[in-house]
Amino acid sequence: MALARTHAVALLGLTGALVEVEADISGQLPGIVLIGLPDAALSEATERVRAAAKNSGCPLTRNRLTINLSPAALPKHGSGFDLAIALACLAADEAVSAESVGSVVHLGELALDGRLRPTPGMLPAVIAAARLGHSTVMVPAGNAAEAALVPGVRVVGVASLRDAAIWHGSRLAPMRVDPIAAPDEDGVDTVEPELADVIGNDDAILALQIAAAGGHHLLMVGPPGAGKTMLAARLPGLLPDLDPEASLEVSSMRSLSGRGVGRALATRPPLEAPHHTATAAAMVGGGSGR
Repeated sequence: MALARTHAVALLGLTGALVEVEADISGQLPGIVLIGLPDAALSEATERVRAAAKNSGCPLTRNRLTINLSPAALPKHGSGFDLAIALACLAADEAVSAESVGSVVHLGELALDGRLRPTPGMLPAVIAAARLGHSTVMVPAGNAAEAALVPGVRVVGVASLRDAAIWHGSRLAPMRVDPIAAPDEDGVDTVEPELADVIGNDDAILALQIAAAGGHHLLMVGPPGAGKTMLAARLPGLLPDLDPEASLEVSSMRSLSGRGVGRALATRPPLEAPHHTATAAAMVGGGSGR
């Protein structure tokens, strides 16, 4: 068939929107045209996909390929659409099953050798796919453990585009590759600072306990060296574990920042300590596009 569809997810912060990836083959001059409001990184997906498909043993058609990302008015950014684009193109060329490709949400960035790179923001993307009614998601092998944290979703982890094509019905012979690993979980303290370590400051300790027990805001004012940061670092140790919704939100933030999520959701309240010279805009964010 000359037309095939699959799905991916576009993230705007922690909110995900379903994107339909359409690929059409026509008899015009050879080339690949990507439309649908992609950013610069996504516009380069055509070259990554062409090289990855060739090096995976399933080259794209030499005819003209038009790829549309719908809804067209929704901004799309990042490289997580590579796998969906590649499989939509192969399905349009009847190299894989179009029906199988159309029933799965595909997320992941392609390397030029055809392997799949772990993609930041995988957890919120899978959460969005599940919320929008999709039950099967194909992700890079390095993101499989992270994606599996979302309940009710069948996660298919593949190491390469060749493996993905075989899963969708291609007759290619399996070829073992070394999967690209996700970054290890970092920056998480396994041992929280204890309030019992604080000597003196009895009034401040009492205020900390009252704020933790009642869920109150806390303002610490004092000269440098008074112990404000020391006390603040011990506040999370007084708080209860996060509920499931908050755990997903905290872990999603870690995923979006490119840090490892690990094999379990974050259950302890995190401590963020911006420098005292940080501006309000720096703390709120808004410049990364994620």
